[in-house]
Amino acid sequence: MANEETLPLTRAGKPKIFYGYIIVAAGFSSMMIVHGAFNSFGVFFTPLLAEFGSTRAVLSGAASLAFLLMGFTAIVMGVLTDRFGPRVVLTASALFFGGGHLLMSQADAIWQIYLFFIVIGIGLSASDVVPLSTVVRWFVKRRGAMTGVMKVGTGLGMMIMPLVVSGLIGAVGWQNSYRILGVLVLVTVIPLAQLMRRDPREMVLLPDGESQPVTEVPALVEKGLSLRETIRTRQLWFVCGFYLVILFCGNSILVHIVPHAIDLDVSAPIAAGSFAVIGGTSMLGRVVMGFAGDRIGIKRAMVVCFLILITALFWLQVARELWMLYLFAAVYGFNHGGFFALISPLIAGLFGTRSQGTLLGFVIFSGTIGGSIGALLTGHIFDITGSYQLAFLILLLLAIIGLILTTLIRPITEGSEK
Repeated sequence: MANEETLPLTRAGKPKIFYGYIIVAAGFSSMMIVHGAFNSFGVFFTPLLAEFGSTRAVLSGAASLAFLLMGFTAIVMGVLTDRFGPRVVLTASALFFGGGHLLMSQADAIWQIYLFFIVIGIGLSASDVVPLSTVVRWFVKRRGAMTGVMKVGTGLGMMIMPLVVSGLIGAVGWQNSYRILGVLVLVTVIPLAQLMRRDPREMVLLPDGESQPVTEVPALVEKGLSLRETIRTRQLWFVCGFYLVILFCGNSILVHIVPHAIDLDVSAPIAAGSFAVIGGTSMLGRVVMGFAGDRIGIKRAMVVCFLILITALFWLQVARELWMLYLFAAVYGFNHGGFFALISPLIAGLFGTRSQGTLLGFVIFSGTIGGSIGALLTGHIFDITGSYQLAFLILLLLAIIGLILTTLIRPITEGSEK
């Protein structure tokens, strides 16, 4: 991790609080706000259907477009983060994301929803790649654990925000609810972005808060493969393949689980509660699987998540009552959180951190291809058949394929997961 060059210490003694924990806290908070807002689309779904008289497939397409654009732009955001650091990138993305929600409050046609979700998708693109590519540079020994803790913010946002938005829609309507979300993003995420630092060198520190007994800290030299080198490996394509499956399943469920519950004669607020259950148990999954990844290896922890996903999707095939949907949400939420806690450490372990932001953006893009297709196809299948049954069966079969791809991963660089 270091060469013989050194950087002079500009402050005496060891900081009382390792700045890496501030990075985790800032990433936690920004993810909570951004992902909570974006994943509330399922709560907006029914009011928007009623307002614009659209089919589910057409309306789902807006979220799919944003998701796909988010993935493509994530590559750019990853490159910019590797080169210029996280502060500017996260600030700019917050302006797009918050501004997109403000624009949504003015939508009066379906084409405008698509246009405004393009703006939202650009803003969403940095929400994961910036914090996740940053935290793995600040931690090595506790990489999985700290990534998991940071990603708890996403789960907390998923648990709280849909319930809040559901109440807001009932009280002030969907337009004002979008206005409130837009302002919330702008006044919270932009200040949080100013706390981000690319790596410990900027603070004259070492990863994991390691103490340095002398008055100089070695300059860190990041090891690993470039994007061009990594593309030539089968491992990257296996990772892209199973991450595509994860997002295909995940986005399908997050967009359609609330409408599915409403179709089963569940009231809208209680249906939104199933979404909150996913968010709540995903927090547990992020922490547990993050720590498990440090203990048993990231790849093994990923396999465990796929086994849980397959179990949850098998249960979804027969879930027809409220308690059964809530049980599905609880089990699915655990693996959902675990996946997102493990993906960035897995990439760092396989390919090194030299191009972490770029590689993470590339993998996220592959996932968003699956996520965008998944939500759209699931809505289209419902429009044709009047049921989600076939779509849910497809999710189960894809999860099995994802498990197979995960088992095929082999180590590349020194220290890779086995």
